[in-house]
Parts: sequence; C-alpha cells; structure tokens
Amino acid sequence: FSAGICSALKLTVPSHTVHGIEGQPLQLTVDYNFNATASEIQIIWLFERPQSNPKYLLGSVNQTVVPDLEYQHKFTLIPPSASLTINPLHPSDEGNYIVKVNVRGNGTTAASQKIQVAVDVPVTKPVVHTEPSSGVVEFVGNITLKCTVEKGTRVVYQWMKNGKPLHASPNYTFS
Repeated sequence: FSAGICSALKLTVPSHTVHGIEGQPLQLTVDYNFNATASEIQIIWLFERPQSNPKYLLGSVNQTVVPDLEYQHKFTLIPPSASLTINPLHPSDEGNYIVKVNVRGNGTTAASQKIQVAVDVPVTKPVVHTEPSSGVVEFVGNITLKCTVEKGTRVVYQWMKNGKPLHASPNYTFS
C-alpha cells in the first residue's frame, strides 16, 4: 500500500471578459493557490488575437520576471502575484490573454485561464447639426437633426424631447 500526495493547483480569474478604457491602465487579476510545498513557481502570460499564434509577453520563475523585450515597458507582473497590468491600454491590446501557472514540488502541476479583453474608447461630446441650418420650420416642412460623435466604441444614440425618449411615429423617423 502506497499513499500518494495530491498537489492540486487552483487558478481563478474574477471574469473571463474584461472591459478597459483606452489610455488607462488595466489590471487582469489572477489568484492561484496549491496545497503542496513548491520548489519552483512559474507564471507565464501570452496574448493572442483571432487567427494568429499566441505571443509571449512575460513570465517569471520564483519571482524573477523575464519580459519579452518588445513589451517590457507595457506589461507589469509583480510575483508572487500572477496578476498582469497593461499600461496604457490601446485598441490594439484587444484580444485574449492567457495565464499559465506551473508549480513544481513533488511532481509538476499546471493550470491556465483565458481572459478576453475589450478596449472601450470613450465617446466624445456629441455634435448636433440641423437642416435647414436656421432650425426654423413653421407649420409645414421638415427639419432633420443629425447627431455625430468623433470617437467612441459601443455608441448608442437616443433622441429625447423634454427629458423623455422619442419613439418613431408619423411625426418622427429615425435612421
């Protein structure tokens, strides 16, 4: 009869989809724990976009961080934490971030998680144009209001009159 030691490694992320704001730092929080004595702890971060191979960003072994030199000023890892900070966040940073933790003790155990990052660009102040430009139409005729924003992701437009939403009717059409 021989007894084995189960060295389970648990790797958790608060969310598999994270939204960040362009130009701001974003932290990808990762927690891990294991129930064994570790002689080595390795943390690896990879980045992948759709239809491309994952890229190595940085890694650590026993708290010594080894960054990819191309990205050394953009990504921060402070072991023993496995959390990654992206600073600053750009639209090109949108994609999947993969974290892998290896723990060597009495054998080696590994776990990985994937976090999808979406980058939101703040919406600029809306500009409303009227046609005709005088904005005056009495009794007959139409006025067209056009609302545009220069920048922003996930923009939603809603027209209001006296603080209440307008809905399509014989008097109002939206396009």
